[in-house]
Formats: sequence, C-alpha cells, structure tokens
Amino acid sequence: MISQQDFQKLKYDTLKYFWGYDDFRDSQEEIINAVINEKDGLILLPTGAGKSLCYQLPALLKEGTCLVISPLLALMKDQVNQLKSRGIEAEYLSSELDEYDAETIYSRCKEGLTKLLYVSPERLTNNQFLQNIQEIQLSFIAVDEAHCISEWGQDFRPSYQNIKNFRTNIPEIPCLALTATATPKVLEEIKTKLELKNPKVFQKSFKRENIKIFTEEVSDKFQRIFDILKHTNDSGIVYVRTRKEAELLTEYLHKNQLKNVDYFHAGLTTKEKNARQTIWSNSETNVLISTNAFGMGIDKDNVRFVIHYSPAPSIENYYQEIGRAGRDGKDSFAFMLWNKQELLNFDQILKNQIPNKAEFLKIVSYLYSIFQVAEFELPEKVFQLNTVGIQNFTKLSRAKINNVLNFLHNQEIIYFNDNKSLSSLQLLMQADEIDQLPQKDAYFIELMLRTISGITTHKVMFSEQQASNKLGISIDLIKERLKELQKKNYLEYVDGALSSIKFLKPRDERAVNAAYWKLFEHIQRNKIQKWEEMKFYVENKDYCKMKLILSYFGEKNSKNCGQCSVCEKNKQSIFGKNISLQIINLLSKRASTIEELSVQLSYHSKENILENLIFLLDSGKVRMVNFRTYALA
Repeated sequence: MISQQDFQKLKYDTLKYFWGYDDFRDSQEEIINAVINEKDGLILLPTGAGKSLCYQLPALLKEGTCLVISPLLALMKDQVNQLKSRGIEAEYLSSELDEYDAETIYSRCKEGLTKLLYVSPERLTNNQFLQNIQEIQLSFIAVDEAHCISEWGQDFRPSYQNIKNFRTNIPEIPCLALTATATPKVLEEIKTKLELKNPKVFQKSFKRENIKIFTEEVSDKFQRIFDILKHTNDSGIVYVRTRKEAELLTEYLHKNQLKNVDYFHAGLTTKEKNARQTIWSNSETNVLISTNAFGMGIDKDNVRFVIHYSPAPSIENYYQEIGRAGRDGKDSFAFMLWNKQELLNFDQILKNQIPNKAEFLKIVSYLYSIFQVAEFELPEKVFQLNTVGIQNFTKLSRAKINNVLNFLHNQEIIYFNDNKSLSSLQLLMQADEIDQLPQKDAYFIELMLRTISGITTHKVMFSEQQASNKLGISIDLIKERLKELQKKNYLEYVDGALSSIKFLKPRDERAVNAAYWKLFEHIQRNKIQKWEEMKFYVENKDYCKMKLILSYFGEKNSKNCGQCSVCEKNKQSIFGKNISLQIINLLSKRASTIEELSVQLSYHSKENILENLIFLLDSGKVRMVNFRTYALA
C-alpha cells in the first residue's frame, strides 16, 4: 500500500505533469482528498475556481473509470478535447455516435484505458449503456452542473432524476456533485435528489474581490464599446445576444481601425470556431465578440474584461460570464450596457418566443408527421430539417419553433443539430451489389468509395469541399447526386450545412400532451422569473452590484464592494471627488469626450467628470471643441 508521503508526492507530480501547476487553488486539494477517501461531496465553487480539476485529477489517481454526468454535448466535447490535449484518456457518449464508435469506447473503458467517461443523464436509462457499465470498473461518479436537478435552478433537466435510480445499483460508488451557481434552496435539493450520504460540503463565497462591476445606461452602444476598446490593449470578451449583433459590431470596430477583434457564434463551422478560439486563447490583446455559444470550459487566466452588450437572461448566466475575467487574481472589469427601451423589447421578445399549448402541440405534431413517424415508433435515421418549412406550415415565429426544438433537444426527446458541421455518409448496400445498379449511379458510388473510406461498414463524417477538390466536381453537384441516391435508398447522406434531427424516444402522444407540455410550461415560467430578477439587478441604482449578486446566492450579510459603479457613485456624491488635475493631464495629450475620459480614468463616473469639467470651463483652463469634445484652453 502506498504511504501518505508517496501519495502526496504522486498528487503534486500529477498536477504538475498534466496541468503544469505547482500548487492547488483554494479548497481543491481538500476536495480531491475527500474523493480519494471515497466520500460523497457537494461542491459550490464560482466560475473560474477550478471545479473540473477536483474530479479530473482523482480520476487519474484512482483505479477504474470516473463516470462524469454532464447536461450539454458541447460541454462534454469541450472537456474531452481539453483532456486529450493534455494526454489524458477521456471519451464521451452521445446520440450522434453510431454503434461502432460507442462499442470502441466501451471496450477501452472495460480495459481500464479510459479514465473519464462523459455521458448525459438521459443515457443512464439506455439499455446498451446499462449492460456495458456492469463490465466497467467505476472509480466514482461526478455530477457536473448539478443545479440542473432542481426545478428552481436554471436549465432544469428532469433526466437528472435518473441519477438517483442509477446509483441504487452501485450504492458503494461515491458521488461528487459540482455546480458554480446555486441558491441555498437549490443546494438542498441537490443533496436530497442525489441522495448524497453525509456529503462533505465545499462552498466558497461568490465574492470576486478583483472584479469591478459597472452597469451603464447608454443609447449608442457601438460607440461606447469602441470608446472602451480603443483605450485598452488587454484581452477580453464582449457578449451579445444574437449572431447578427456579433457580426455587425465586429464590422463596425474593424471600420474604426480596431483590428484585434473577431466574432464567435454557433453558426461558424467547427474549424472556424477552433481557429478563432485558439488565436484568442494565445493572445494578450485579442477580443472576441460572442454569443453565449462561447465560454464553456474556457481556460484562460488573463481575460481582463467582460462586456455585456445587453443584460444576460438571468443572474446565474451573468455571474458565470463575468467570472471568466480575472482568473489570475489581477484587477479586471465587468461592464453591462443597457437602456429602458431594450428591457421593454426583451420583455416582448420573451413573450413572443413562448408558444401556448396549442402552438406547442402543433410544432411537435408537425415534426412527427413530416417524417412519417407513427405512434410508439422510433426511426433510426437522421432527418434533414427545414425550419422554414415548419414556419410555413404552422404560421408561427421562428423564435417559438426554435424554443420548442431546443426544449426537445435538452430533454433528449430529439437530437437537434443547428450548427454547421461535417456531413455524414453511409452506404446501405454491400459492395458487390453496386454492379447491379444503373451505370450512372454505380460510377458515382465507386467515386465516393475511392474518395471516402469506411462508408461500406459505418457512418463516416466527411467534407464535400475536400471531396470536390479530389474529384474536380462542384460541391453542388456532389450534394445533388448524393440526395438523388439517398431517395433511391442506396445510401444515407446528411448535409452538415443544414439543420438535422434524430428522434431519440418513440412517439408518445399522451406524454407530449401531458408530461412534456407541463415541463415545457414550467421551464418557461422559470425563465420569466429569472429575467424579472435580472431586470431588478440592472435597473437598481441604490445597492452595491456585488452585494446584490451575493444576496441572490444566499450570502446575506456581505459588505459593499466599494468599487462597483454604485459604490463609486456613492463615494463621489459624499466626497465630490476632485479629478481636475487628471483631466488636465489627459487633455494635454489629446482632445477627448466625457466617455473617453471616463474610460481613461478607470471607468470613473461621467457625472463626476462633468462636474469637474464645468469647474475647469468656468476657470478658463478647458474649452469645448464641439458639443461633445473637450480640449485644453
């Protein structure tokens, strides 16, 4: 048996070898020791505090495979890719993998090669999974984003209830529940619903001393972001709500000579996303304008600022996103820009994207009927999905349709792929049957066999662009021919540039009318409640911003942070801060607007700058160049 001293050395050697760190942060080591000692645990650590390491490192030290339960496929992929890049054996199972790939993963787990296996909570009821897991030695279970088990948490996923039943078959295997955002009510629910046995609770305050929070009511947001970015050479993130906003804001900043800026959203191909994320991750100065598609698993210490172009949909979302700044402990900034009209617009948008029961049923029924899925039937195929077709038939907005599709996807009723990805191809006949086909079809299939290997035995992901380059045939013609051959049932082809869906549960009209609708309605109500709480946070000008966040997460007796926009304003209203000398110093270099002065004075309040400017104008030290710009007299 390994001695305590040797174990300590092994733990630190592993940390250094795979993660490159010499020391653990905060309570990481204590949590890892609890996992090694087979204890159940509940971890509430803010974004950026290094939760993942708390189960990833002990998974390497313990015998067997750690089963990680995670709610989002994108998050699983991200984590697995990061682990593999460190040389750690990790895999994920998802509905997009075919049986061949899944069997390979199970085999590696049975041989003890895979140290971390990521699955969704829905998979815990899958028969193939349950049969295979009996032959896999599990070290422990890690439940990531554990707040999803609570009806009052954001992203409620009923499938998290499956974990409790799954654990009854392996009661001796310890369980570690992890979350970054949970109110006291949600924490209690996690303990109860996961049936954690005398769990050791590790909880760190949500207070981030090094993040200064600024909220600002502003009408011209493009100009305000330009003012902030042109005076900084640091790396940061600007969160926007839509893909279009990301592209337009980037274009505006490029036109104004800010070149270290790019956009990121789910509409980009995987290759484009990876390229942009890599450039940003390795840069000291690069800024990404992004939808919330960007952020999961970010491992970058020197993000100096996070700007919210608009308020986030909930305080949980907002806190997670600003938590991506200042992970190295150095001073960082979080800005939120808003205006009253925008809040009213979001109220309306939220209402407009929530269908009533009849509309909900209409969308779901259309999906089943267009793909001819009978009651209790579960088709094997992946179908191409034309959302415009659903709009034309149902006469409902795209927002309502996407809301329902995303709900069905999150509950793993369907697998909905709305991102650009590689296409897939599989031959539905034996190679020796090709000769019996019409000559034109046989010739084209032979071309595909020579260009894409493996399609006779399993589904293969491929790029039409690469096939086009090899064959000297246009992409459009390749797609057209593949679709023709699919109609004749010679092959199965899914165009990665289009949306697609795969049904994961048999059609069940009774469940759709009752359980699914009730759950959908509950999630929408919760969404509205979270938005109302966020609105209060945004509009409130009396209470310290950090204190409001802490109080939301149950830290009731916290003190004012002393550095947010509200605290700064209160200090200035009491002391009437004299910053005339700093203003004169800045104006001696170049004429500036109040907004520009505010940025250069570490985001000082514009009201106080104006008071000082009036004094300087009266004393003849400063003059107005135009109605917005000031210069030395």
